[in-house]
Amino acid sequence: MRALISVSDKNGVVEFATKLEALGYEIVSTGGTYKLLKEKGIKALEISEVTKFPEMFDGRVKTLNPLIHGGILHRRDLQEHVQMAKEHGIEGIDLVCVNLYPFKATIEKTDDFDEIIENIDIGGPAMVRSAAKNFNDVLIVTDVSDYTRVLDALEQGKNDAAFRRDFMIKAYEHTAAYDSMIANYMNKRFNSGFGAKQFIVGEKAFDTRYGENPHQKGALYEFDNFFTNHFKALKGEASFNNMTDINGAMKIAAAFGDDPAVCIIKHANACGFAIKENLYDSYIEALKCDPISAFGGVVAINGTLDEKLAAKINEIFTEVIIAASVTPAALKVFESKKRIKIFTQESEHLVLSHDAYDFKHIDGGFVYQESDAVKKDEVQNAKCMSQKEATESEKKDLEIAYKVASLTKSNCVVYVKNGAMVAIGMGMTSRVDAAKCALAKAKESGLDVSGAALASEAFFPFRDSIDAASEAGVTAVIEPGGSIRDEEIIEAANEYGMSLYFSQVRHFLH
Repeated sequence: MRALISVSDKNGVVEFATKLEALGYEIVSTGGTYKLLKEKGIKALEISEVTKFPEMFDGRVKTLNPLIHGGILHRRDLQEHVQMAKEHGIEGIDLVCVNLYPFKATIEKTDDFDEIIENIDIGGPAMVRSAAKNFNDVLIVTDVSDYTRVLDALEQGKNDAAFRRDFMIKAYEHTAAYDSMIANYMNKRFNSGFGAKQFIVGEKAFDTRYGENPHQKGALYEFDNFFTNHFKALKGEASFNNMTDINGAMKIAAAFGDDPAVCIIKHANACGFAIKENLYDSYIEALKCDPISAFGGVVAINGTLDEKLAAKINEIFTEVIIAASVTPAALKVFESKKRIKIFTQESEHLVLSHDAYDFKHIDGGFVYQESDAVKKDEVQNAKCMSQKEATESEKKDLEIAYKVASLTKSNCVVYVKNGAMVAIGMGMTSRVDAAKCALAKAKESGLDVSGAALASEAFFPFRDSIDAASEAGVTAVIEPGGSIRDEEIIEAANEYGMSLYFSQVRHFLH
């Protein structure tokens, strides 16, 4: 039996090769892997001893040889293949262990195109694909974390077709992801990221209980191990809908740095938000905005969920809590509650991945774009269009309102007072209706909107929204501007003695 080992990630490879050798495998290896194995006392054959050719062209050609690929690809169940291999001196290779040149690590550390090109693996993917194609006879191993599993199967005689088929699938996933990464990089470098093909590759983090509805299957796929590293279930199992709600809640709660922000989400839209002196007070104020919608909602906590805050949240039914961290005492508060789900990132504050690109499925394909985000100084640099400037307190409320509006379904208006959202209208076909709906909700909840700051994620097309805001007692407004009737909006703000700011950046969220 022969095993070919050629790996860039050398973690565990010595132990793996040692045990393969003990199981009766002759080891064939290349380059740095061969050197390491020989240093550790493994009787490996260097690849050129098999091919009778030296490594050529600075290592670009070393395994692309019939004696290698013939050894992998010939079918042991076809006599003509076996005979042909014998005639040409081709010895079978029964196990291939390959992981590829570290292309991702290379593009992260350098912009030198020559170096990047040299870290595109050719022989590795070819061997992986060959071994995967002939999985009936050959076991292909591409993941360091599978070494123990492979050795156990070999020792216990469980290296059957089904076992090898699983590794075949994983191998093709591996090479597909690798080629996709290279293609995406080249398109980003030379075509502004929007080439003729776009590849979206995620690693399965876990299956969800089902999709949006019970008859649909669902799973979470992650980029760069984000959820593996930053998402831990403490109580309950995350559903498909939970994850979309958690995403919305976290983006808002984490948009304010280290501030003790709490966001309450229902059906992917904010129904409560506040930043007060501490997380406990923030939750109390966030809940006031729309306590009816908050029932059965998702709460995101930009900090530690402690026992006191847990007890307060536990006063109503909450379906999901996502917190940067959770104390054992807080978790114990929910011990008897079967339906609540609690997740943590095990960090000081909520962490976002800040993906560079965003996409959305539409029937027949997907639309793809650069990700949107409110820049750090966007509100601070907004242009004052009115005669009156906002106070420092109003500016803080404007920032909160603007960020929440930018992360909520359009059309959207947000009213914030003293660091807490007091009204929100979202996902409406008319911006005026959004404003009216928000004010009606506030009145229903007994909240005083007078003195609040108002934000819209897109321009007000008519002054009627300013008229309504004034009637409600709004004192400061921020919007992108850009309407053909901007002068009317400015005139209305001055008429009512409001401060009015144009950010000059639109943040639609559809």
